[in-house]
Amino acid sequence: MAVSIRLAGSNARLQQRRVSQRDQALRQLLAASRERETLLKTILDTIDVGIVAVDSKGETLLINNQQKAFLRVAMPAEDPRGPAEQVPLVFGQDRRTPVPPEKGPVRRAIQGETFSDYLLWFGAGTEQRAISTAARGMKSDIDGGFGGAVIVFKDVTDVVDALAAKDELVANVSHEFGSPLTSILGNIDLVLRGSQELPPATRSGLEIAERNAERLRALVDDLLLSAAAVDSVHLRRTDLAGLVENSLVSARAQADAAHVGLVADVPAPLWANADPLRLGQALDNLVSNAIKYSPGGGLVTVRAERNDGWVQLEVKDTGMGMTTDESARIFTRFFRTNAARQAAIPGVGLGLSITKSIVERHGGSISCSSKPGSGSTFTVALPAGPPQDPSRTDASALY
Repeated sequence: MAVSIRLAGSNARLQQRRVSQRDQALRQLLAASRERETLLKTILDTIDVGIVAVDSKGETLLINNQQKAFLRVAMPAEDPRGPAEQVPLVFGQDRRTPVPPEKGPVRRAIQGETFSDYLLWFGAGTEQRAISTAARGMKSDIDGGFGGAVIVFKDVTDVVDALAAKDELVANVSHEFGSPLTSILGNIDLVLRGSQELPPATRSGLEIAERNAERLRALVDDLLLSAAAVDSVHLRRTDLAGLVENSLVSARAQADAAHVGLVADVPAPLWANADPLRLGQALDNLVSNAIKYSPGGGLVTVRAERNDGWVQLEVKDTGMGMTTDESARIFTRFFRTNAARQAAIPGVGLGLSITKSIVERHGGSISCSSKPGSGSTFTVALPAGPPQDPSRTDASALY
């Protein structure tokens, strides 16, 4: 019995030491975890970017101080209904149209969307700020499905103001060019039509001047349209199949002259929330470019389909194509490819920039894939309609 008691005591002391060691290890791990948590919180509260992390149900997991400051800017100064009923002042790119809750960046991220450079305006009056947002999803450790998202908010007011000032300058200069060019063209036309006895050399020189003046006027028109930034986008239920048909009918003469075939593969009707005037303008630009950059003839195909709440529109040509670097820069203002310059294809590189602006003001995106000599494919993604509301969303981080 004495030996048994002695062995039991030794085992008890051994177990006690092991428990003590495990307890010490757990304390060290807990201290290290707290240090890492403090370090992460300090880093997040130091940067000038707002960050929100949510789980799959929309519950807020993390929000830093900068994001709290952005939300304070978006909240009305006073609301007699109380703080719980306050509606954030969040507007679209026109700075006046309120953004529906289902189109807020956090709500979109909870729906599983991935996006970047989604521009919103927070607040009102002189305190209004331009906020660029982006979102990336997180995978669940359990089943690999959607486990939440991280949404980033960045103040880009100074950048937007600088771009607006540049656009205003371009618009003013272009407007000043317009009147003299109209006068020049009018007088050249009067001379050419009013005098039948002009020497051939004189008539040829005047016709050259007229063609170049017309080219300058077209450039001025493009500059004015680019500077306008297509602010007025009025969304309504629109049949994209009809827009595609109208665009192809308008481009038929240009295509026949260039020996380019036109093919449409669009289900009818194909409904989306869009501005038919502006979206028609964007589609005309894409089809016209596809024809223009197929100088040796070929085929231009327009396809469209609806997929998961989005309408995807594709304009594909079999023309000269572009390199990867050129594809990445093709939506930059005044950018033109080396092949286009060498082939002396007319243009100033504004059409695709205008198209991108129109698409983004619809809440969509546009991309380009191309290879030299193998044509190009431009893909436009547009919201087909408001997504379904999530089952639950944290109101404090709704936007």
